[in-house]
Amino acid sequence: MAPDLNLVSVFLAVAEARSFRAAADKLGVTRSAVSQAIRRMEDRMGIALVQRTTRSVSLTEAGLQLHARVAPAIAEVELALDSARDRDAEPSGLLRLAVSSIAERFISGPLLASFAQAHPGVQVDITVTDDEFDIVAGGYDAGVRLGEVIGQDMIAVPVSGEQRQLVVAAPSYIERVGAPSHPSQLSRHCCIGWRPAPGVAPYRWEFEENGREFDVAVNPRITTNDMWIMVRMACAGGGVTFGMEETFRPYIERGELVALMEDFLPPFQGFFLYFANRRNLPPKLRVFIDHVRYRPEKVTPGA
Repeated sequence: MAPDLNLVSVFLAVAEARSFRAAADKLGVTRSAVSQAIRRMEDRMGIALVQRTTRSVSLTEAGLQLHARVAPAIAEVELALDSARDRDAEPSGLLRLAVSSIAERFISGPLLASFAQAHPGVQVDITVTDDEFDIVAGGYDAGVRLGEVIGQDMIAVPVSGEQRQLVVAAPSYIERVGAPSHPSQLSRHCCIGWRPAPGVAPYRWEFEENGREFDVAVNPRITTNDMWIMVRMACAGGGVTFGMEETFRPYIERGELVALMEDFLPPFQGFFLYFANRRNLPPKLRVFIDHVRYRPEKVTPGA
């Protein structure tokens, strides 16, 4: 069955607005036209996609799954069309980004430096923050965060592969105190924790065992909002700490830190560049998306 992209665009508008009236206003059609388009799409697919009441509109499980798969694909098509249309426009202007402090690959240097070299007309202003806020209201063009905390109304482009968190400690600490073999033993250790701001509870360390996710409130003896303080304290033998594997990997490879309890720390969805508008993206943001998009390295068989 050939897809009807007009019906798909109506479905996406309803899914994102959760309102037939708002979707109709966005598309410039009547509410009745939107309702009929959704009905035709459901009839063609033989499954309900939208639940309607007199007061609300929501997606069925099938609708949620369809939206999750179709929205990124349509965004890719629109980006490609926009890029082709503006291929001769020289990107310029100020690009404001709000970036998580733990997005190591993104803020480590090479990715942003190579973009600045390739597009000298674009000025990049980066605010490193772990606060959750509306980037549009804050005047930012885009943000970078873990995929699990990005709002469903945002368009998200991957800028990293899967991520994993690790528990680490220095060899000197392990020799002096011993190493925990299970997360339940962390209460016996000097833990170095992270909090986003003063007055906010320290981040709970997250684990998984036999398919069950759980977290541990470690009651850290040392708490900070600066990852580099955590790393330096751990390297100095000050205790056990918790963070992104990308942050700790260089120290592990040099033998300054040791990864602990790795069996309890499976990988999860990585970092995404996210932004609000899919249509008529400014060239400065479009070229940035293309530059930072994560492209998995191809493994040559037998290499």
